[in-house]
Amino acid sequence: MAMELVSLKNVSLKSKVQLVEQLGYTSNGEFIFDATGNKIVDRYIEIPVRVDNMVILPGSTIILDDNELSIASYIEEFGNVF
Repeated sequence: MAMELVSLKNVSLKSKVQLVEQLGYTSNGEFIFDATGNKIVDRYIEIPVRVDNMVILPGSTIILDDNELSIASYIEEFGNVF
């Protein structure tokens, strides 16, 4: 079964916040927070992830900043998910 990719670029901010809440996080509409109230930080470039620029790659619940370096680093670490 092929995995369907869904872009979050045109998804409303409200829907993005609901998505992160379904994954067990919270948001103030700008940033994403873990269960202890800490901002989610991109694991590769170490900046706080903004809701309006987040990416969640297929087969993962890891939230990253949507930029080429983070995506390339994720693929290097976990393999090509596309």
